[in-house]
Amino acid sequence: MSFLPYAFARPALFALDPEHAHELTLGALERFQHSPLACLWGERRVDDPVTVAGLRFPNRVGLAAGLDKNGRAIDGLGAMGFGFIEVGTVTPKGQPGNPKPRMFRLPEHQALINRLGFNNEGLDSFLANVQRATRFRAHGGILGLNIGKNAATAIEDAASDYLKGLEGVYPHADYVTVNISSPNTANLRSLQSDEALKALLDALMARREQLAARLGRKVPLFVKIAPDLDADQVAVIARTLKESGVDGVIATNTTLSREAVKGHPHEGQAGGLSGAPVLQASNRVIGQLRAALGADYPIIGVGGVLSGADAASKRAAGADLVQIYTGLIYKGAGLVRESAQALKAAS
Repeated sequence: MSFLPYAFARPALFALDPEHAHELTLGALERFQHSPLACLWGERRVDDPVTVAGLRFPNRVGLAAGLDKNGRAIDGLGAMGFGFIEVGTVTPKGQPGNPKPRMFRLPEHQALINRLGFNNEGLDSFLANVQRATRFRAHGGILGLNIGKNAATAIEDAASDYLKGLEGVYPHADYVTVNISSPNTANLRSLQSDEALKALLDALMARREQLAARLGRKVPLFVKIAPDLDADQVAVIARTLKESGVDGVIATNTTLSREAVKGHPHEGQAGGLSGAPVLQASNRVIGQLRAALGADYPIIGVGGVLSGADAASKRAAGADLVQIYTGLIYKGAGLVRESAQALKAAS
């Protein structure tokens, strides 16, 4: 158990602007991750090993991409007991993202709205940070690297950015995630449509085979999709994933729906809604994917995990592994252990 219970720190953090609080926390994790002060937030990792997509995960709970976009605090975050950590989304060139303010808390709903827009320092800085992170992986942690396209790149040229991203991160990743589902980059979700998705995945899988031959290791490729899809769209995506030979799917990103937060002062803010209101939509998509993809296809479930019971609900819906993000902001590192214990008990 951490020496500094999150319940003491949260009121001070929640008194700050959400993005400022985020940067302050991430900066502290980065600065002190290799010092004795890491015990302040450290949690003992739950031992519940499982093999998914050919990788041995120490347990089924991971950090979702988006919290550490530049891979600055991998070892610090790893001290919280995660079995795997996904960092990014990284784009080939650094970009500032959307204008501020662009992150909003909805505490009554245990939710966030963000329209950050893939703000990151670019591929070179990202890879330098990843290579400095050694402790988490030395202790068996699995590292996923999440790639996207620059906002200035036309959607018809998106594949070139994803191929640059894949080329850059491949030697350093345990798995690579292709993010085509953020609502905060114009037209990005159009890449989830049938023909666009097939063309992108075919190009990426061909490049993956070249990289595997060159480097002597085949790194699994995952695709992250949105919760705002109907059953027919999910079925098309499932078929395309299998036909393209993609190794797994992450379901889901944030939602554009505001049905669950109607009447809240931030209801009208543009961006993706995350946290508790996304749980049911995410689980619905996970269930549809499992039905379409069969029993053995790797699925990572993310969206709305605020308790061990929520994590177990994703496993029941069909997920092999579970990621958290917004829940970490509301509940702290104890949620990692609680979720991992619940998933171990449910196995």
